[in-house]
Amino acid sequence: MSTAGTGTTPVDPAASAAVDRVRELCAGRRRRAAAVAAGLAVVLLGAMAVRVLLGRYTVTIPDFLAIVGGATLPGASFVVLEEKLPRAVLAALVGCAFGASGALFRRVLGNPLASPDILGVTYGASAGAVAGMALWGLRGTAVVPAALAGATVALALVLAASAGRRTGIVGQRFLLGGVAVAALATAVVTQLVARLTLTSAHEAVVWTVGSLSGASAQRITWLGAVLVVVLPAAAWLHRALRPAELGPELAVGLGARPVPTRAAALGVGVVLAATATAVSGPLAFVALLATPVATALGGGRPRLLAAALVGAVLVVSADVVAAEALGRVDLPTGVVTGALGAPAMLWILLRSRKAAS
Repeated sequence: MSTAGTGTTPVDPAASAAVDRVRELCAGRRRRAAAVAAGLAVVLLGAMAVRVLLGRYTVTIPDFLAIVGGATLPGASFVVLEEKLPRAVLAALVGCAFGASGALFRRVLGNPLASPDILGVTYGASAGAVAGMALWGLRGTAVVPAALAGATVALALVLAASAGRRTGIVGQRFLLGGVAVAALATAVVTQLVARLTLTSAHEAVVWTVGSLSGASAQRITWLGAVLVVVLPAAAWLHRALRPAELGPELAVGLGARPVPTRAAALGVGVVLAATATAVSGPLAFVALLATPVATALGGGRPRLLAAALVGAVLVVSADVVAAEALGRVDLPTGVVTGALGAPAMLWILLRSRKAAS
């Protein structure tokens, strides 16, 4: 059929079918991402319910609803409102922050080991917080600015050691610089703890391992406010970094600005990791584990929201184990995340080596 004189362009059936197929694939990915996020949210609520209602001191659902509604039940109100519920909420918020931070670091550096733990950011935050305790007598939420300063200094040192003028941020060199800065921060923490009194040293050591025992409304409010402001920016930057995976030249050709976007993503990732570390201590390997688990659940497609929810589930579940697994012994939550993360890190290394070969 001729289209001459009609002012229209003939449509290639094969091209139209290809476009329809791409649209179907994108819609399917969006549906899967939504289903994964909804499923993780349900799992998170279930884990938080276990943390609040079960354990050494059990609380029935009617009693919990009555307590939340304002009723005062002897014993139960104190346990729920002062210990269990704040700890569960703080665990979820801390896990979200670590998970989102890990997703940003991994996307920027393109390395499965890229996380604030490995890159020394959380160790820098620990060094800053312990310095605040030892040198200025800071306690509680007063250590938050010191932890943020320590994380910023750690990132600056890593950037100075690894980023070149022409090559910018190089993943492998960045990782090596992070390992060196983490070792330096650990040495600083060891020296500072030696200057504290016995009681303060015990508090500092528990904090540097990672613990949620200091959960309070002030810490929850502070971290929640940071997440409300920073998480939308993190999600936007995570999406904006997608063209950079095609290479810098092609990304620029598509209209992206990979260099400033990667720098902004690193800054946001540092804020998330340092804030979480400031209120809970460096919970090891949460940021490292959240992204690969979320990617596997999403069918190989990394999503920041899924990584944040996986991080929340990991921290809340680890806190349940830390508080209840050994009877009356209450372990620091970071001990459990470290025990889970060490073999997972070895597995990531082995899988990376097989993929390279």
